[in-house]
Amino acid sequence: MTPDNIALYNALASRDPRFDGVFFVGVTSTGVYCRPVCPSRTPKAANCRFFSSAEAAEGASFRPCLRCRPELAPGNAPVDDARRIATLVAQRIEEGMLDDGARLDKVAERFGWSARQIRRLVHNELGVSPMELVLTRRLLLAKQLLTETTLPVINVAYASGFSSVRRFNDAFSRRYRMPPTRLRRAAADRAPRLGAAESARDDAFTLQLSYRPPFDWTGMIEFLGARAIRGVEWVSDGVYHRTVQLGAHTGWVRVRHAPERHALLVDITHTLTPTLPALLGRLRHLFDLSARPDMIRERLGADPRLARAIVQNPGLRVPGAFDGFEMAVRAVLGQQITVKAASTIGGRFASAFGDVIATPYAELTRRAPGAERIAGARVEDLAALGIIRTRARSIIRLAEEVASGRLRLEAGAAAGETMAQLVALPGIGAWTAHYIAMRALRWPDAFPREDIVLRKRLGGVSASRAEAMSQAWRPWRSYATMHLWNWAVPDTR
Repeated sequence: MTPDNIALYNALASRDPRFDGVFFVGVTSTGVYCRPVCPSRTPKAANCRFFSSAEAAEGASFRPCLRCRPELAPGNAPVDDARRIATLVAQRIEEGMLDDGARLDKVAERFGWSARQIRRLVHNELGVSPMELVLTRRLLLAKQLLTETTLPVINVAYASGFSSVRRFNDAFSRRYRMPPTRLRRAAADRAPRLGAAESARDDAFTLQLSYRPPFDWTGMIEFLGARAIRGVEWVSDGVYHRTVQLGAHTGWVRVRHAPERHALLVDITHTLTPTLPALLGRLRHLFDLSARPDMIRERLGADPRLARAIVQNPGLRVPGAFDGFEMAVRAVLGQQITVKAASTIGGRFASAFGDVIATPYAELTRRAPGAERIAGARVEDLAALGIIRTRARSIIRLAEEVASGRLRLEAGAAAGETMAQLVALPGIGAWTAHYIAMRALRWPDAFPREDIVLRKRLGGVSASRAEAMSQAWRPWRSYATMHLWNWAVPDTR
């Protein structure tokens, strides 16, 4: 074997998920080709042939494995279900879905499994129980609040999800072998807290959200600013502002870039302190802070059609959504009209159906309308805002599905199933479904192949040809789409 093949065989034997989608292995003794995470027994090195794509393996007359389904993008095959669900459970826990005393059944219902199955699955995949994940999440958030803010310790305890200060002190002391107050004193001696040093308001505190560099903040903020819903969102001087309602709690946030720290600084009103896990999770989705630019660059940069774009903008992110329903409504409003026109109508929509909220900013006056409110509206109510009646009916049907719980527009939802639900609604086609999946579901492999700009950038090809060409970019086609759009940004998205 060549040195390269030896390295690939070692990666195969390790079943390291970081190599999933990077290469494929054909087994000469069976005629089958697999992904490097396939649970089948590792073949002998002498029987392995390595390929950079599924198409290359099939071109060499290998057939796809029925267990790891290499013809599908990583993350969508049956073998991935356990890993995917365990990751999503951890994500729900990170966002504060479980509280002290809460039953796991609420999370398990999201996936159609029992609480017992979820416990076993999470333990097998992550090595800890769901409640151990809850405790770790709370303690990490508490450490951040103690070192970056001046919030009283009692507020830190409740904001982190503990039901009492005593439980917080006991858990913190057991895990870190020191009381919370000692960590705060040590942090104060080393450096000023973000909240004390950089928050310009008494009614807010500041937290830091880190990312893997590079990060194209300018591109992100320009994209969000052009699509901001007037009254709900506002972008000024490279800073993002928006109103927030999570459950019974309302307030506002302000997000700034701190490139020297490889982080975003988030000013948060004290009224939102009880919602911190969910709030921070949504902000990470909105700004795509969990992206792996190194892996994306390696995959997409190998294609000559994208190589120059990757070199010019290695820090590109896919803008997400703070709220899936809000983003989906904005997408429907934007069908077949310009970005500016859609933003104008979006502002009227928020003014008509969003509740008034008091903020220190004249540009932030409304909370985003919720699905329950819109589900009870009439077509005539929306049409009076300048929304054509067919689009008004689409928005109301979308709201009905979301309000009923039948449609979940949230990060990590099953992309294929959700897009099928969206396309089944009146007035929502494949382009809109992929766009919603890209941003609201955080699906990295969305590809609206009907998009005229994408097809022009690829040489004026047909939608089916664009789909075929995009296979080389999987599972990062959402990022490839953003790169192609950035090369020739239209005024209609």
